[in-house]
Amino acid sequence: MDNQVPPKSSECNEKIGVDEMVQRYAGEFGPWQLRHFMLTSVAWTLGAFQGMAVVFADHRPKWRCISGGACPETMCGLPHDAWEWDGGRRTSTVAEWDLVCKDMYKAGIPQFAFFVGCNGTFGHLSDSFLGRKRALALACAMGATFGFLTSRSPSFYFYTLFRFVTGVSTGGAGTSVFVLTTEPIGPSKRATMGICTTSLPLAPFSCPSSPTSTIHGVHSTSSPQSLPSCKTLQNPMGNKYLMESHYHLDCGTDQTVVSGSIIDVIRSPVTRLRFILAVSVNFLCYVAYYGLCLNVMNLKTNLYLGVILNGVAEMLAYMLTAVALKWVGRRPLTVGMMLFSGVVCGVGSLMGDVGAVRKLRMICGVMGIFAMTSTYNLLFVYASELFPTVVRNTAVGCVSQAGQIGAMVATFVVVIGGRWPFIVFAVCGVVGGVLAWLLPETLNQPLYDTMGGLEKGELQKSEAVRDG
Repeated sequence: MDNQVPPKSSECNEKIGVDEMVQRYAGEFGPWQLRHFMLTSVAWTLGAFQGMAVVFADHRPKWRCISGGACPETMCGLPHDAWEWDGGRRTSTVAEWDLVCKDMYKAGIPQFAFFVGCNGTFGHLSDSFLGRKRALALACAMGATFGFLTSRSPSFYFYTLFRFVTGVSTGGAGTSVFVLTTEPIGPSKRATMGICTTSLPLAPFSCPSSPTSTIHGVHSTSSPQSLPSCKTLQNPMGNKYLMESHYHLDCGTDQTVVSGSIIDVIRSPVTRLRFILAVSVNFLCYVAYYGLCLNVMNLKTNLYLGVILNGVAEMLAYMLTAVALKWVGRRPLTVGMMLFSGVVCGVGSLMGDVGAVRKLRMICGVMGIFAMTSTYNLLFVYASELFPTVVRNTAVGCVSQAGQIGAMVATFVVVIGGRWPFIVFAVCGVVGGVLAWLLPETLNQPLYDTMGGLEKGELQKSEAVRDG
């Protein structure tokens, strides 16, 4: 009798949401979700390489006078045959194409083009006909192809073009990976695993499509196939039962859930304010985060040591955030970390560029990256919890797009040099912390499937507060 398949009813007799269906038939985080998580998260690793390779590829190397005598502070007033790059012209793109003096501004253009490419196009595609899995597969293929072509660039202009297309693929992979990995995971584990996704960034062809988007008909009109496969791994007898049970989803309402657009997000008064605040906070966070990462080239300390310290600080921030998410709310953690980063960057802007003070300024930068990495990492989870499933990928894509605009701004802030980058990063941290305080807390709150469900839930919470 244990193998008996429950009879299929022609009438709806139960109301359950996607989260409850995942918990009931797939579990919070079992073997299928673990395999799915590991395979999909690997795609983000290449994105990290693509994004930060510029620190080494586009840095300005040391130079020396050919005569061997005393050299001025800058080579701009010297004849071109009176000086040379220390290490040769292949040391970096700056040396190869002489991006100095009147052409110094060009050094920031390739990374600017990269961030222009990371502008959330795939977020819209994966919510429409392309789907999560196919969008990720396309992004990975593009990243591998144009990443190789970038290394063979014959000129500065080809280099900039290839960096742009590589940015398109990197941005698409980032958004698709995060949503694809977190949607099949149960609510109690989703936030922690979302943090792990961003810290463990070519195997999308082995991953099933997102159960949530499949159930909602985002890219399939057939019955759900992802949830049966995950249930099969955890309970061999669960497959048939699920195929019969999925018809009871959201009973008593219209079972045809149409994917939403950014217009729906802006139209709703609940999501409109959330969207504006999330976009603003993400923009300021990206200016500070990417600016601090790239500004290591301006600190006049050992470049490799600076990158290593930044990497250690980021890993510590990932671990801290993953643990703190279980005990601290999203809002206080975001506010606290952004304000802390703003303060240490403000202290760094007051420090000079000589001797031991230079090292203290580098430490301020490392501390700022530690705090801003925690915020950068947390905002992926926070933004995904602020919006219902039908518009989540689109909303997260737009929030991420605002962040990429901030990253574009950061490239030119770094080019300015001197104290100004730290001043800008300090302002971003303080203002971002204040705006984050206006966002609602999402810890232990339900993850809604539709816009109507979110609005109804917010109304019920308002009535509960009003009634005492």
